Amino acid sequence: MRVFISVDMEGMPFIASGEHLHVKGALFSEARRIATKITLWCAEAFRREGFEEVIVADSHGPMITLDVENLPEYVKLTRGFPRPLSMITGVEKADAVVFLGYHSKAGTPRSNFDHTYSSATIDSVEINGIPASEFLLNAYVAGHFNKPVILVAGDQALLEDDVAKYAPWSVRVVLKESHSRFACTSPSLEKIRKELEKAVAEASEKFKKGEMKALKAAYPVEVKIRFLGTEMADIAELLPIIERIDGKTVKYTAKDIVEAYKILELLVAAAPKLYPYSVMP
Repeated sequence: MRVFISVDMEGMPFIASGEHLHVKGALFSEARRIATKITLWCAEAFRREGFEEVIVADSHGPMITLDVENLPEYVKLTRGFPRPLSMITGVEKADAVVFLGYHSKAGTPRSNFDHTYSSATIDSVEINGIPASEFLLNAYVAGHFNKPVILVAGDQALLEDDVAKYAPWSVRVVLKESHSRFACTSPSLEKIRKELEKAVAEASEKFKKGEMKALKAAYPVEVKIRFLGTEMADIAELLPIIERIDGKTVKYTAKDIVEAYKILELLVAAAPKLYPYSVMP
């Protein structure tokens, strides 16, 4: 068996400052150590549960967050950007899917770094009329390949909202309780390690019993994107498939979620940015 782990940063414990999130940030090294520890704890726990290979997708910002120097031989790491399916590249090769360090969708009140896919570009995303988080987007892509999301660890706001609503079978681990966009409370790393190991055992057992489900979007897929600026919608509208709804909002229809995801990735890459960091999943 193989497990796929997509690792983001904003939902990791103790991450509260923008200085944690960028390669040149004063606190980036601390954030990197935290994310790497949690990823390795999770990988080791799945190994003990009988998963022979762990496929990790480094999925924050420029996607070079994790420390690679002490990876076990059973771990494969995908890093760097751009890549075919961004945060979820390689998911089709696994049997089960895990999301670590995931955060809530754009517009969620009192939630650390709430955004959907690009805080520098996007105000909101809807998939078939549903306001989407990165969890929902990526879970739909996993579902396209019939891969269930069996465990999600991250911000309590995300877990109690999208995860509980759309994938109630997934095991959930709270890594932080947010108080505002830049404030949170987290358990100790030692407590997190114990809770993760327990959650991995539970998720593995439920997966082996066939109790996990693949989350699927209805096809074709309608995507609605509200950008932060009208100039971003101006650029998006250059694509013939894009329909302009208002100054900042566009929509398009794709044959499936994989096509929809790639178009979203392209629109984000093409849009002029209000901030220096062009992509921050």
